[in-house]
Amino acid sequence: MGSIERVIQPIVKDLGDNFQVRRSLPTKNKKMIGPFIFWDHMGPVELSPDRPMTVRAHPHIGLATITYLLSGQITHRDSLGNEQAIRPGEVNWMTAGSGIVHSERSDTTQGAMRLEGIQLWLALPKEFESVDPNFFHGKEADLPIVEKEGIQLRLIAGEAFAQKSPVPVFSDLFYINGKGKKGGSLKFVVEPGHESAVYIINGSLVAEGEIYRRFDMLIFKKGEPVNFAIDKDCEFMLFGGQTFAEDRHIWWNFVSTSRDKINKAKKDWREGNFPKVINETEWIPLPGE
Repeated sequence: MGSIERVIQPIVKDLGDNFQVRRSLPTKNKKMIGPFIFWDHMGPVELSPDRPMTVRAHPHIGLATITYLLSGQITHRDSLGNEQAIRPGEVNWMTAGSGIVHSERSDTTQGAMRLEGIQLWLALPKEFESVDPNFFHGKEADLPIVEKEGIQLRLIAGEAFAQKSPVPVFSDLFYINGKGKKGGSLKFVVEPGHESAVYIINGSLVAEGEIYRRFDMLIFKKGEPVNFAIDKDCEFMLFGGQTFAEDRHIWWNFVSTSRDKINKAKKDWREGNFPKVINETEWIPLPGE
């Protein structure tokens, strides 16, 4: 028996305002990988001042978001008063906790640009689901880099390879951007009971004698080592971590162990009880309304 549990190919989702993503998580057969519960690959897409990326103000509870860009630039605004540009190699971590509202827009002052990035959600441990919301921006220079067998690994969040990211996390996890040349290889030992996966952004890699290509997400069996070689120059994300005992409910932008909390969040958004985002007059209504 091999160490790969399954391979996921994304589905294309239209987020509105002429913007599409490739979504790998959640799926019918796999809701989470460790705490990772939602995975969107944005772009690559060509933007211009008259064709911007616009994600209007919308709420979250019970989760944290991570945004990591591969190209382009967007501006994050939230109900805590933060307004932060993010560029390739930097990381935005937003803890929704008890409730936050944010928007994301491409910077029209930059002219035409090619935008590509990964945005994901992490479920928070049950005891932290209702923490106060928070926002953290990490600079590229602050993220640890490790070189392994022809592969460069940038630790975006969590701990791995005896390194720790400055991003404040709530559970044991690792989230790594990797770049490798043909012939490079990686073996990563995963803690017992932890889950792990590799998502291919570009290029291809070989695992257990099979070639995997762009947009494939390889999910490894719980506790099994991650082992692969670079087939063609490749950029990928390596991620995973501790699993949770409790199931998570997902509805729209809300994640919780409690359906009651999700229903309350629906009501609060419908009735305008979430805090407002600075410099934003547009918002996304509840689905179906």
